Amino acid sequence: MDEWAASGVTADPSRVHTEGRIARATLEEARDAVAALFRVRPRQIVFTSGGTEAVNAAVWGATAGDGDPGPIVLAAVEHSAVRDASARAGPCVIVPVDRTGRIEPGTVENALARTQAEFGRVSVLVHCQWANHEVGTMQPVAEVAAVCRRAGVRLHVDAAAAAGHVSVDLGELDADMVSVSAHKLGGPPGIGALIVRRGLRIEPLLVGGAQERARRAGFENLPAAIGFGAVAAAIDAQGVLDREMSVAWRHTTRLLEVATAVPEVEVFGDADDRLPHLICVGVRGVEAEPVLLGLDQAGIAAHSGSSCSSEVLEPSPVLEAMGVDAERSLRLSVGWSTTDADVDAFAGAFGPVVEDLRALRS
Repeated sequence: MDEWAASGVTADPSRVHTEGRIARATLEEARDAVAALFRVRPRQIVFTSGGTEAVNAAVWGATAGDGDPGPIVLAAVEHSAVRDASARAGPCVIVPVDRTGRIEPGTVENALARTQAEFGRVSVLVHCQWANHEVGTMQPVAEVAAVCRRAGVRLHVDAAAAAGHVSVDLGELDADMVSVSAHKLGGPPGIGALIVRRGLRIEPLLVGGAQERARRAGFENLPAAIGFGAVAAAIDAQGVLDREMSVAWRHTTRLLEVATAVPEVEVFGDADDRLPHLICVGVRGVEAEPVLLGLDQAGIAAHSGSSCSSEVLEPSPVLEAMGVDAERSLRLSVGWSTTDADVDAFAGAFGPVVEDLRALRS
């Protein structure tokens, strides 16, 4: 702790004393690294307490100050933070998805036309995730951004599931706001960022101070920001992301082969145009919880549905919107620490676990 205190990173970055200036310089170095990863300017980065706050800040920023905000357009496959924050802000128009969980830009265009007809005003905001957090399906974010620009509507992109796993070049994406979370890409929990388009002014969600250029009040979480910057720099190093993507694709491709070799197991989402580190399958004939428990006994940590529904195993709104059996899903993800031995362990356990459970039911 003495070493940290001596370096000034426990000081308030808003102060002008020596410790405060050291803290400010350290914070801005972290901001520079995060901005470089996403190909934006450092001034566009607003540090938050995580992806959830970033999402809420985006919704608030688009709707605050309007006593009767226009409708918000989104798909039911968006993260619960997006869905819940939008529902609280105003009326929502839901965009349909196909069986892989993907939206079509034309349906967004149609939804924007509906908002004018049904509510008498243009939509105030459109959400489009970069990739789905449960099934990994990539979304046509660039095409949706073009639709929004033509309509003069703000676009928020939830890139938390994709950042650090695929290239997220926001310099080329014409989005107004993008939310990311450090822990999703190997950084510390408790920090994320809302990335704001140059020239866009939004009302801050948290008020009471002028931190983050008056866009987010409160003492910055400097240790977490340092961690966020460090992992962003590590990912942005030449060749690192490509290597990790290649390894993740190899692991998840084998996981899919192993899982679908078991009778009556199907892929949920797009098996090809997806995030490299994430897959989702449906296991017919048994519910998700006993499969998860069986895998856990074999030393394999898996999940069913969204990562934000850990306390309750309930049908996933994402899978229901896709029209698949939401009560039989199994979500598998890999990371930088995943080994071939981990995949072998799943290969040895999954089939027997499913067969034993099906035998019990029969």
